[in-house]
Amino acid sequence: MGIKGFFVRTGIYLLVPFVFIALWGFIARHLANDVILPDVGQVAKLFMKPTESLISMGSLTTNVAVSLVRVLAGYMLAVCIGVPLGIIMGYYGTVFKLLNGFLAMFRPIPPLAWVPLVLAWFGVASLATLFHIDRGTAYIYLSNLKFSMIFIIFIGAFYPILTSSIHGVMGVRNIFLDSARVLGANHWDIFRKILLPGASPSIVNGMRIGLGVAWMCLVSAEMLPGSLSGVGYLITHAYTLARTDIVIAGMISIGMIGAFLDLFFRIIENRKFVWTRLTR
Repeated sequence: MGIKGFFVRTGIYLLVPFVFIALWGFIARHLANDVILPDVGQVAKLFMKPTESLISMGSLTTNVAVSLVRVLAGYMLAVCIGVPLGIIMGYYGTVFKLLNGFLAMFRPIPPLAWVPLVLAWFGVASLATLFHIDRGTAYIYLSNLKFSMIFIIFIGAFYPILTSSIHGVMGVRNIFLDSARVLGANHWDIFRKILLPGASPSIVNGMRIGLGVAWMCLVSAEMLPGSLSGVGYLITHAYTLARTDIVIAGMISIGMIGAFLDLFFRIIENRKFVWTRLTR
């Protein structure tokens, strides 16, 4: 496409963000109320000093890092359970009939509805409690990974991943599986060379959706008792102090990290699953 095409494409991508920022600045100037809507520059200053402590609750960078670790902990747990279980349920009809009805009862329950039970089960226990660590640097890091928060994030990401894995396996054509069996392929060969490659686009899409839901559950998880850090915790307490600029900065941070992680999945889809476009 050349240099001209690159600039045109970049301009198209940046058009809407520029319009949004201009509209934000216009409304903020006319409102002249930092509590309702702070100016763009006021929020931008927070990103220029990301390591500076905010309202005595640590820096934006530190809180975002803590939140990222929590999200990834709950999300990876959902992947490690949801993907294998989805593949098994999608491939074995008996297992699907056995588990689908039971799991379907819990799917409509919002993650927030689990909060009372989660607090009763786990309280403020964390990985530091599990490993009997009560002091030192390790305690500071592990105490931030509370089981209640990880569970809320896990339950939010689990069902999109599970459902997409089941759908992906069931979507593999039976003719491919039957042909492989006729040619002498064993179960491992079928799984490795046919089932998993055929179901991978749907599984990755489910992982992508699950990651987005995990971020949505983050703020709710960080509002639970025992939380002393995290961008969700920072947003909640900044709101009580009428620091809307910090609230918006926290929201933008979540959005930027979520967009970056989503880009990672899109790159995988574009590089590994181009063949799916040819089958449409």
